[in-house]
Amino acid sequence: MTRLRASYVGLVLVIGLASGSAFANEHASEHGHDAHGHKAAAPACTGFGPQTPRDIDSKHGENKVAFKAAPAASEMHLCNIHFHENAEHKAKDFSIFAGEGHEGNGGGYQCNISKKLSKAEMAWSGDGVCKSEHGDLKPGDTIEVHYVHTTCDVPGGKGLGSCVSAKCANPELRVETQVYTLVAEGGLDFNQIQSAAALPTDTGKPVEFMGSTTGPKYSESACSEYQVTWSVRPQCAKLNIKTVGEWCKGNKFEEDHAHGVRQLVKTPALLSEIK
Repeated sequence: MTRLRASYVGLVLVIGLASGSAFANEHASEHGHDAHGHKAAAPACTGFGPQTPRDIDSKHGENKVAFKAAPAASEMHLCNIHFHENAEHKAKDFSIFAGEGHEGNGGGYQCNISKKLSKAEMAWSGDGVCKSEHGDLKPGDTIEVHYVHTTCDVPGGKGLGSCVSAKCANPELRVETQVYTLVAEGGLDFNQIQSAAALPTDTGKPVEFMGSTTGPKYSESACSEYQVTWSVRPQCAKLNIKTVGEWCKGNKFEEDHAHGVRQLVKTPALLSEIK
């Protein structure tokens, strides 16, 4: 088994890809600081396959590690759904930089339409939804939802560990991705978008490319070794925040909050070419 394919043990360990959990290794969490307290530059990874997330409007990539695309989502098993606060990827329609963030929280990109919502779409009182130790979600926020698929015949559940089994330790993985702006009035019902087949059809042709797992435990100097086929829709859709809150209160994937983001990968040697 190659280092670039997920073993059963290895993939179970990466179930914290989106949470920045205790599974994050020492290289992924800190890169050192200079005498002034600023983060010191760390060298880019070498010997790894293409990384994710990326600017999907840029097709350029120089990573030489090749692997075949995973089957279509309709031919695979949905094993997990989770989402990140702010988009991990960047595109023309979600290009507002939220900031560097801290350990994956507060970084990423926001939908351009999030700054053009009506008063009714922004109207909100009280606490947000899907609370965590890092905050909650409110109207106007952006989330990137990942619909993770595997070639393993599994029922699905919490984390990426649910995408493998003892009898299927080396699956092909595909992530269908949609970025949303949360609104208080109108918008899509998240409870009705629980499969790739149910995703919006008016958010542009998905951009498909080869990449890796994401989440704040990884960076350009601490790369993911897992091979993933990505399909990212280039436009945002509006999503009703109340339905997201309902979903966080109970779902088969045991997801109850937004996860942090991995900083955008920009080094050409760490990116695949989008064909």
